[in-house]
Amino acid sequence: MAGDGDANGSADSAADLEQNDGQRFDRLPATAAERTVEGRVSREAVLEYFDDRFGIPPETFEEYTFWEKGAGKIWIYAGEAPTPIELESLGMTCLRTRQEHWKPTTDFAQRFGGHATECVIELDRGEARRFASGEDQELERWDGDWGYLIAAHEVAGELEPLGIGLYVHGELRSMVPKGRQRDL
Repeated sequence: MAGDGDANGSADSAADLEQNDGQRFDRLPATAAERTVEGRVSREAVLEYFDDRFGIPPETFEEYTFWEKGAGKIWIYAGEAPTPIELESLGMTCLRTRQEHWKPTTDFAQRFGGHATECVIELDRGEARRFASGEDQELERWDGDWGYLIAAHEVAGELEPLGIGLYVHGELRSMVPKGRQRDL
């Protein structure tokens, strides 16, 4: 805890806790009014984004906590942990926020994309294969908002999220990370 010191007798200063530390996870504040680190998003803003952009209801995340490590790299964790906490990872990355347009991660899309009712583009078999291999493709049929979409394909009668794509000017750009791309 801040100011309590550790086994070596050192204590964290209040100033240390008011800065973003790329080596430490800090829980997102519940609201912007509770923010203590400049530029840090709130849990409320993250939930609003997922609801507004993808139609994922906030109650989907009731059992989860959100954390920032580094500048704008948001992690989701199923459970509780002390804050701040110095670990290599906690849960999974779900969102990048300190940029012009917030970007959900492939892991987030694959884990929570099934709850989405908005900004989901259904791909046929060939389109899904190209998407999974990292290819960009012309898809003029999308009539929704430009920006990040959840790309999905029907598997065994269910629509399954594949990952995040960026749709602009009639083109779906695959955001599947190079190490996760597959030729199917």
